[in-house]
Amino acid sequence: MKIALLGYGKMGREIERLALFQKHEITLVIDSIEDWEKDGGRLAEADVAIEFSQPDTVVDNIYHCFDANVPVVVGTTGWFEEAEQLKKDTLERNQSLFFSTNFSIGVNLFFDLNRHLAAIMSKWKDYEISIEETHHIHKQDAPSGTAIVLANDIIRNSERKEKWVREPSENPEELGILSFRTENEPGTHKVRYDSEVDSIEIIHTAKNRRGFATGALMAAEWILDRKGFFEMKDLLSSQNLTNL
Repeated sequence: MKIALLGYGKMGREIERLALFQKHEITLVIDSIEDWEKDGGRLAEADVAIEFSQPDTVVDNIYHCFDANVPVVVGTTGWFEEAEQLKKDTLERNQSLFFSTNFSIGVNLFFDLNRHLAAIMSKWKDYEISIEETHHIHKQDAPSGTAIVLANDIIRNSERKEKWVREPSENPEELGILSFRTENEPGTHKVRYDSEVDSIEIIHTAKNRRGFATGALMAAEWILDRKGFFEMKDLLSSQNLTNL
């Protein structure tokens, strides 16, 4: 594949390393407005774009890809309020957009496990539910997109929670999410069911960024000949890798 990298931070560099190892070609790297002004016209040379930039630039980057008729894989989070409009525009313009809050295969299996556990625990009101997530200090959004997916899936599969909040909560209808930022932490997510007599926890801990890069490249290969708005559940379900 000929790949355009939109965003050249730690994830962009990890994707570049793995892509070159897999014999793909990086045809373009965009990491600033100046890069767009200088090299943006070359975007159409790419087979696919992989977008890991910042919440304030991701939407413009997606529309640049639409204008160039280039499929785009997006891993940047923090722009969910515009997701529905982008989904609509993707379909109306017959474009290709693949979005995931987390491209790790392990995390997506963790999502599946979280939904099953939420349904099982729904009737057990003695267990209070909470979520903790820890990332590196450079991550700009909190809670993480992965934590929000976990929370929303719990709400959909539990009869007890109505919404999530960004702090511990005494309200039994609210699901509290605690966010921590430390040095060199790729990402840890914990879902806890806590009662007076015991606790049940499920935890996913990323050891490095390679798992995210692997999933992003899988998504890039998968979307090449497809039109529409896709997520990891579509890719994994098509390959019978999960019960999503």
